[in-house]
Amino acid sequence: MEAMEDDSAELKDDHNHNYCGGGGAKVRAELSGQAPDGMSAAQPVCAPVPSGEPAKRQGKPWSGSPCGSKLMDSDTGSESSEVSETDCAAANAEEKPSLDSTPKFLLNAMAVEDYRKNHWPNLEEAIDRLLIQNLTDHISVSYAQIYGYVYKCVCQQHSELLYGDLTSKITAHLLQVATQLQASPPENLIENFNVALTQYLASLQCIVPVFIYLNKFYIESKLNRDLKEDLMKLFADHVAEKHLSKLMPLLIKAHSMPFQVQPSTMASVVKGLYSLRPEWAQLAPALFSSFIPQIHPPAVESRLPDYADHDRKLQMELSMNGFPRGDQSRKRASEDS
Repeated sequence: MEAMEDDSAELKDDHNHNYCGGGGAKVRAELSGQAPDGMSAAQPVCAPVPSGEPAKRQGKPWSGSPCGSKLMDSDTGSESSEVSETDCAAANAEEKPSLDSTPKFLLNAMAVEDYRKNHWPNLEEAIDRLLIQNLTDHISVSYAQIYGYVYKCVCQQHSELLYGDLTSKITAHLLQVATQLQASPPENLIENFNVALTQYLASLQCIVPVFIYLNKFYIESKLNRDLKEDLMKLFADHVAEKHLSKLMPLLIKAHSMPFQVQPSTMASVVKGLYSLRPEWAQLAPALFSSFIPQIHPPAVESRLPDYADHDRKLQMELSMNGFPRGDQSRKRASEDS
């Protein structure tokens, strides 16, 4: 009893309830993980893996000590040992499979396959219906659904694929239109060209708005172009340019013979050609200036007599072709020409 009282008397309690004293070597050894002979060997948090045993069967750290936690010496409260966060992260990486282990090209292939199967077929069907519609037809198309498909394709980084498929689809359609116009007789070419151009412009009014995300986040930002301008250029390259050599003489002839072609049709075709390529106006300035202002150079004062003579000849031609000047009986004599 006296020996036990002597040992207990040598133990002192500090404010952290760590017992220290001359006779407490065994207590310190058990708390600090050191051998009684003073050899330093703090117990690591993650126990070493026995040889021949897989790493995933490694013992887990203490439940109350996360990775990177520090062990405090029971005597002084100082740091005796710690486990680095890098080591724990490496241990966790061995236990959990990484998403990066899947090859990136395989993920890209899966994404492209999803685009080909689920997104583009629906968009292709809608584009077909919009391109072949007539002005008097009322085709049921869900613009919200098309808009949603385009939005998903752009968000999933399929913008380049979508743009390529869209232009290829419209190009194939325009080649068919050009073939049909090629078979048109000369007397119907102006009217048929006007129908094709009007129908295409009406289709663009539906296609361009639903592809606004593609236009904003790919065509404008990366290609520095505009979707409507690109699609108009497709019509100019594949349809208008192929028939321009036949169409222009017919337009000039129809312009010289009033009402051979409806004025509205003439105006639509001439303005359409000018919107496709303004430089085509230089092929027939007199024709384009009749429907589009500022085709000719600005008027100058020195040429006023020439302008008056041109107007006088035009009035004579109209009167000779059966267009009277109207009732002149109420016109004042001082204004007679």
